[in-house]
Amino acid sequence: MLLPVLFALGAALSNALATVLQRKAALTVPKSEGLRVGLIADLLRRPVWLVGIVAVITAGVCQAVALATGPITVVQPLFVLELPLALVIAAALLQGRLSRAGWLAVGTVVVGLGVVLFAASPAGNRTQVPMTHWIPAVAVCVAAIAVLVVAALRRPEGRGRAACFGLATAISYAMTAALMKTSMHTLDDGGITAFFTTWQTYGFALFGVCALFFLENAMQSGPLVASQPALTLGDACVSLALGITVYAEYVRTGWWLVPQLLGAALIAAGVLALSRLPLARALATEEKEQPGEGTAADAGSAAP
Repeated sequence: MLLPVLFALGAALSNALATVLQRKAALTVPKSEGLRVGLIADLLRRPVWLVGIVAVITAGVCQAVALATGPITVVQPLFVLELPLALVIAAALLQGRLSRAGWLAVGTVVVGLGVVLFAASPAGNRTQVPMTHWIPAVAVCVAAIAVLVVAALRRPEGRGRAACFGLATAISYAMTAALMKTSMHTLDDGGITAFFTTWQTYGFALFGVCALFFLENAMQSGPLVASQPALTLGDACVSLALGITVYAEYVRTGWWLVPQLLGAALIAAGVLALSRLPLARALATEEKEQPGEGTAADAGSAAP
């Protein structure tokens, strides 16, 4: 289990870096009230965004290796660490520092995740999934994404809109991971020809592109503290559900549910505390600092 854990952690770190860099780039392009296809074209002219894409690709490679060697119920929950890692990276890039309360929140998330994984002890690593499992899973996820996008478009710019787009991104990421896992096993068993002839390969590519598109719109719709918690927690929860229902993976039940719930509560508390840190607001206003506001360093060291 060490190999998938290490690669999953590498993917989480790369995604956190990508989130910060893409957020910085998204703040420099014109905003719009709807889904704007030209947004990607504008971002392609930003070197910071391109570096963020390199980080996204690195994360994808690490995630593919992790999913090919371990269960999705182990790999995807580790992406909960993206939010604390993103804020730590943001503090470094903004030449600020994470407050004591911030480090406490980071520690709370890490401890909570450790408790959940230890208590749940996820197991199972099915390599192939019948269509009778895929059809309802894809249908439910696509419907949920559609509802969230419509809800986002009906809301004004702000936290609610960003959260809806963030959750739509989370579901897209979870489906990307689920489909990628089968594709990686197909590549391992049948080679490159089988990889490019299985529908899951094109499925995870499509969901991956949608996730990137929704993520950019989430970043423009509101502050990082609104979209990132929905993305981070949503990805973990949906991936856990897909791992159990699609891949027939399993977790410990019975009295083990008590520490699992305790760990989940610690994660939620830590994420909520991180979402209130002024550092995240400093990241959102970094490009266009308003009169009377503090510097990034001040924001990073201020108490929540």
